[in-house]
Amino acid sequence: MNEERPIAMVLKRRELIAGALSGAAVLPLMGGAMAQETGAGAEATEARPAGEMELFRLAAAPSTPTGIAVSAEGRVFVFMPRFNADVPYTVGEVAGDGSVTAYPDAETNRPDPSKPQSALFHVPNGVFGPDGKTLWLLDAALPDGSGPPVDGGAKLVEIDLATNKPTRVVPLGAGVAKTSSLNDLRVGRLDGINVAFVTDQGQDGEGAIIAVNLDSGAVLRRLAGHASTKSQEKLVKFVEHRPVMLQKGDAPPQAPKGGANGIALSPDGKRLYYAPLMGRHLYAASTDDLLIPGVSDDEIAAGVKDLGEKGMTGGLAADSKDRVYLALQEQNAVGRRSTDGTIEVIGSDSRLIWADTFSITPDGWLYINGAQVNRRPEYNRGQDLQKPPYAILRIKIDAGPA
Repeated sequence: MNEERPIAMVLKRRELIAGALSGAAVLPLMGGAMAQETGAGAEATEARPAGEMELFRLAAAPSTPTGIAVSAEGRVFVFMPRFNADVPYTVGEVAGDGSVTAYPDAETNRPDPSKPQSALFHVPNGVFGPDGKTLWLLDAALPDGSGPPVDGGAKLVEIDLATNKPTRVVPLGAGVAKTSSLNDLRVGRLDGINVAFVTDQGQDGEGAIIAVNLDSGAVLRRLAGHASTKSQEKLVKFVEHRPVMLQKGDAPPQAPKGGANGIALSPDGKRLYYAPLMGRHLYAASTDDLLIPGVSDDEIAAGVKDLGEKGMTGGLAADSKDRVYLALQEQNAVGRRSTDGTIEVIGSDSRLIWADTFSITPDGWLYINGAQVNRRPEYNRGQDLQKPPYAILRIKIDAGPA
């Protein structure tokens, strides 16, 4: 009796499924003979296509471009962190023919420790200010990719796009640790105050969120070591059908570590979305809590929301409808999480290798780059398998930036 009941439940479930579905989608559940008779079997096993993406530009970047920013006027910037000292410049502007030149100039891109506030050392990402007239750069101050950040070098740099000159520097020293690896940035306004939020993925995987009051210059390091900002254990990321593993010399391969990485800001500025590089869940925290000095980390942690599974992602972005876009690195695809929690894949492209950073323009284009990080030497026993130029793709959406 106890053995027969589960079988009956399974059969009943199959009947319900068959009643809910129709056409070719039902046939594989009903057996191969009927599928062959209708010719629907082969069709039913084909992969369902995602939306097509348009190749916008091929960037002949001199090093791995983990970040991009596309302005409303069509100016394109790439951000190339100094994974090692050989990277010639860390910020570049991409011309229409794909050529890349140092931005704002070559001199500013020289990593000079004697000029920590004016030299650019290691810029993984940059974003436009709310008015679109300035470009904010995030400098992690790692001229050789690792080790303690250069003293006084971790900063935000605001550049006037009309003059291509820096207009302001906001030091981040109060928010960084010796093992920091600052990764992504969002700027906005909250209750009339200009604010910024930075993810620190940590060289050891012990991440954090850095909250900045741009008006006062106050910097707070938040959620350091919290489960939502830490690299998750026993996870493996697959890109281009291969596990991404650190492979150095004869040492056994090891999964890389990566704490808080992607970041997005809700349209009203009240909610910060973020996720570890090595982690499958999306999290959200109150920006009010992050910015107010009197709110403790324990209080902030109590308010962190685990928004559930979202896949293995790189960058995040939010649109004006408060939907969160997901750089799905294992699928060479773009996902979108709606406010009700449902996730759909809106586009994919074989050229989107290591989907990384988003940029949304006011005319409803969503841009994303393929950074090819998985092809770097540290993941391939010293072989550099990157193949420039690097693809920047786009897809039309029905919203503007958050």
